[in-house]
Amino acid sequence: MVRTTIISFGLFCSLLATPVHAARSEPHTRSVSASSYTSDLVQLYRESRLEDPRVLAAYARAQAGKDYEREALGALLPQVNANSSRNRITRDTKISRDSYDTELYSLSLTQHLYNKPVWEKYQKSKSLALQAESEGEDAQAEAAVDLAERYFVALAADDELELVMAERRTTQKNLDRINALYTRKMAMVTDVLELKARVDMLAASEIEARNQVRIAREALSEIVGRSVTEKLSRVREDVALMAPSEALDSWLDKALVANPALAARKDALDAAEAAVREGWGGHYPSLSLNLSAQRTDQGFQNTQSAKADSYVANLGVQVPIYSGGSTSARVRALNNERFAAEQDLEMLRRQVIRETTSSYLTAQSGAEKIRASFKALESAKQSSVASQKGFQYGVVNAVDVLTSVQKEFEARRDLLKAQYDFVNNLLVLNRWAGSLSEESIESVNIWLVR
Repeated sequence: MVRTTIISFGLFCSLLATPVHAARSEPHTRSVSASSYTSDLVQLYRESRLEDPRVLAAYARAQAGKDYEREALGALLPQVNANSSRNRITRDTKISRDSYDTELYSLSLTQHLYNKPVWEKYQKSKSLALQAESEGEDAQAEAAVDLAERYFVALAADDELELVMAERRTTQKNLDRINALYTRKMAMVTDVLELKARVDMLAASEIEARNQVRIAREALSEIVGRSVTEKLSRVREDVALMAPSEALDSWLDKALVANPALAARKDALDAAEAAVREGWGGHYPSLSLNLSAQRTDQGFQNTQSAKADSYVANLGVQVPIYSGGSTSARVRALNNERFAAEQDLEMLRRQVIRETTSSYLTAQSGAEKIRASFKALESAKQSSVASQKGFQYGVVNAVDVLTSVQKEFEARRDLLKAQYDFVNNLLVLNRWAGSLSEESIESVNIWLVR
């Protein structure tokens, strides 16, 4: 049985932007069997956050980016090294042969005072860490949309199986009625054969529908990491659909600012620019400070001497003069990579505009499509009822009844598909606008009923 859904888009979009706490009455205590257990979108979403390899890999890359940033920072901080050694020395001369032990202990500290390549490498690592974080957010948003799409594909597969079975039962009843009339010479054999062929075709369709249910559940299980065999929450009955209340320009402005994939490309461009500055740093002088302390009883040419402490402070300047042209070649290569990063950013910016615009316009037409599908279903139901009554009075034949039944169930399929496509498209729109989060999924989940 098809349930009509009417969603208020303006309220829906506001729910996507902010968490919603719906008031619920306390359920009655009762036992729940495995067959009656139901999963909803939020539950599967939370499970997938812990099991989806794409999400886990994105999180790991984001953490790796932070660790690489910390590694680059370490090169800017003081480098402290300690060294100790103990030697056994045998010294032969024409006069004597001596054997003795010597010891050496040293502690050194080196600090960059000015080193442009090291500094720019740290700046590059900061941009790369931000890029990995933004890419992780985009991967999670993409995984959430993919989960929702598979969720509604699974619901559509369940719907298809139920509709095929219901249409088969309805057609079988009409076939039984025609057979009864045929035995009394009140119906033509062509009507009997037509309905029988339709019943047989629906039996084959039922087998295919059952197979599609299993395939859709497997696709859902792939993301969740377990077999999803329980019932899935369906769209509530009390829904009305309206076009987006915000203007397209508002969605585009939001997307260009908040889209995580676009932010990742901007961070990649910043990293490429820092890499160019790092390459140019090969032409700059560097300044470093070195402090060291040493204690040893080993003298010149490994001779034994009294223990002595030495303290050295060194201020070193290194000026690059010529490296065979490798530094300039590296800078040219990095400039080309920076230009490529600019083009990648521009390409994605245009894609974000296109995808946001497409999703927005599809959402507007989707609301109209649902209303049209609802009206088509009401008309098809009335036509089916009228055809069956007309058949009882001999006004129409069995083929007309069969056609009206087919149209009714086609209208049911179209309405359900329009509803699922509309909700999916809302999530896609929010994904490109950079506002898809767990709160968005929870807001969508409010429109599902257990």
